[in-house]
Amino acid sequence: MIKFNVPPYVDKAAEYIQECVTNQKICGDGAYTHKCNAWLEERTGSTKCLLTTSCTHATEMAALLTDIQPGDEVIMPSYTFVSTADAFVLRGAVPVFVDIRPDTMNIDEKLIEDAITEKTKAIVPVHYAGVACEMDTIMDIAKRHNLVVIEDAAQGIMSTYKGKPLGTIGDFGCFSFHETKNYSMGEGGALLIQNEKDIEAAEIIREKGTNRSKFYRGQIDKYTWVNFGSSYLPSDMNAAYLYAQLEIADTINDARLACWDCYYENLKPLADAGKIELPVVPEGCVHNAHMFYVKAKDIEERTALIDYLGKNGVMSVFHYIPLHSAPAGQKFGRFHGEDRYTTRESERLTRLPMYYGLEPEQVKEICELIKKFYS
Repeated sequence: MIKFNVPPYVDKAAEYIQECVTNQKICGDGAYTHKCNAWLEERTGSTKCLLTTSCTHATEMAALLTDIQPGDEVIMPSYTFVSTADAFVLRGAVPVFVDIRPDTMNIDEKLIEDAITEKTKAIVPVHYAGVACEMDTIMDIAKRHNLVVIEDAAQGIMSTYKGKPLGTIGDFGCFSFHETKNYSMGEGGALLIQNEKDIEAAEIIREKGTNRSKFYRGQIDKYTWVNFGSSYLPSDMNAAYLYAQLEIADTINDARLACWDCYYENLKPLADAGKIELPVVPEGCVHNAHMFYVKAKDIEERTALIDYLGKNGVMSVFHYIPLHSAPAGQKFGRFHGEDRYTTRESERLTRLPMYYGLEPEQVKEICELIKKFYS
């Protein structure tokens, strides 16, 4: 069986984790947490990066820093993971869903402005599959309407938009290091902060509402409870596992891109024949091979394809059920405008195996099965 996902692992991880244990420093904000933060800051050019317990928690922190209040509205796509909405629903805000583009599966930037009301506080673009949203348009809208932009870049590390790393274009960016992501710490994430004025507040929120970060830097002689917050610090052992991958980040990225390119090259004849549709990467966008998907004709054909691949030893899966059709989505949010593409496109999409360690020969094997299915 070719698995859909295998969490990335680098041999040095065991050595680094043992170092944490030996040094008796396994809680948050240890040496490896600091190394990961520094690597992310250098690689992305962010003013500040803070490792978190998940991308969900990074987004919750962004919502707190944006001062989201009950009744505020936050514009986002419905085709995303529940965490994108949950972070704001927890603050009493209303997720306002707008339709996606059928080419990239990203939020349709042309529909955002019509969804803005006097209650709108933020826009949350989701960079699906590590392919950037049309950020110039989104940032222009946000500037003209005085809105905060929080990038859900859970899948976007190592991807860029017109030369800018995803997660660094808006006010805040949120990465995921879940085991399904390009780089993993099991469960984990990071908050990217662009405005220096937000750093101290973010450190306080992340440290349970205390000013402990300033204490550790020697800026104060004792720390205390100064504001609201929670515990968003991952274990340093998780950070050690991640840092081993960050040290060879380009090697991992290149290997994934090679598999993505192999998929595309081998399946392009099927796409040219009109049997399937392949991912689209717009000009100016550099992706990170987070996933490779194909689109079947409809949900029935997709179900048959997934079943066929499974019976032949390949695990493939569909993705999100649009949030506006879920019970909680109907309870807490609303869809603005017409659902032309969100549901239709989500029902056609099949994700194929993609992970560090997947071999090009395995990719070719999968492609041959797909060709046989359509023959």
